[in-house]
Amino acid sequence: MSFFNDFAREAIGTGIVLILLVLLRVITTKLVRRYARLSQTIERRTNLVIKYLHLLINILLIVALIIIWGVDAKDIIIAVSSIATVVGVAMVAQWSILSNITSGIILFFSYPFKIGDTIHIHDKDFPVIAEIEDISAFYISMINKEGELVIYPNNLLLQKGVSIINTDFEPTDFTD
Repeated sequence: MSFFNDFAREAIGTGIVLILLVLLRVITTKLVRRYARLSQTIERRTNLVIKYLHLLINILLIVALIIIWGVDAKDIIIAVSSIATVVGVAMVAQWSILSNITSGIILFFSYPFKIGDTIHIHDKDFPVIAEIEDISAFYISMINKEGELVIYPNNLLLQKGVSIINTDFEPTDFTD
């Protein structure tokens, strides 16, 4: 009878976790879409951020399911350390990918420029003045005045000073 009680407890816990999964995904999607609408962010960037947040939620809920189903802690530690080793080696080899994705999310939530703005990237070796055409997870695409397509990695964009040359608002005269 103990087997059936344990199974019922685990099944109910799994049901609750699955309901939480659906609720968290719906809530995060609505919050990100509301933020994107208020900040006038394009749909493709919004969908990318939502996809990353859903991945994070899925990982956390998989961990919760592992705990509910009573997997031995020693087995979890061995599996996690093995996975972390493989992922660590892969990330050292490809650190710029993770850096660019993280930078893309930061740009989505906090930077004041948007597609259509002309920006000046203050880079000593390669200064760029161009109009933003697209902002993706890994890079920003711009067209300079010579008509060249300039692709600039997001992580470098966060490391450099950026001036917005034109915006949609009128500057205020503070000389009064």
